[in-house]
Amino acid sequence: MNQDISRFSLEKDKTVLLVVDVQERLIPTMSEMVYQKTLKNIQFLVEAAEHLKVPVVATEQYPKGLGPTVSELTEACKSKVIEKVSFGCCGEPSFLDYMTDLDRPQVIVAGMEAHVCVYQTVLGLLEGGYSVHLVRDAIISRSKLDYQNALELAAQAGATVTTAETVLFQLMGTSAAPEFKAISNLIKNR
Repeated sequence: MNQDISRFSLEKDKTVLLVVDVQERLIPTMSEMVYQKTLKNIQFLVEAAEHLKVPVVATEQYPKGLGPTVSELTEACKSKVIEKVSFGCCGEPSFLDYMTDLDRPQVIVAGMEAHVCVYQTVLGLLEGGYSVHLVRDAIISRSKLDYQNALELAAQAGATVTTAETVLFQLMGTSAAPEFKAISNLIKNR
């Protein structure tokens, strides 16, 4: 019996990296140790996306109240930042318009909070027909239970729950990829 495993695949020319709501005023509510690890993994994904020429889209949930994207990611995420008030990114028409214009059916999702904006975004993207790869080591919630619940529900809904390194090796596909050396250096320096 053959299974359709295409939803588990990633191709760099079909993929976009989405960084959801990594904003200044959310940070104090997170575990400092977990946040630092998560931020490092998001930075790793963003830097690798640049080498792979994968577009990066960042969102900000009500930035007047929650502040802008954290300074560590501002430069890397500058190409496209979309403000929103809906928890899920797909509730923001300009987000959907931008995603349609990109015409990339595979979305790698990172950000915060896993059980609110990230999870609702995953559901919206799945409903919109996107193949969603939720990067477990690049998302965070205030509580471990909420984080774990978001992962379980997202997987049940059809998202591929993965890790940052798994995503990058999938996007390269081979050690002969022109980006392999640069990404290998990023991995060594993690």
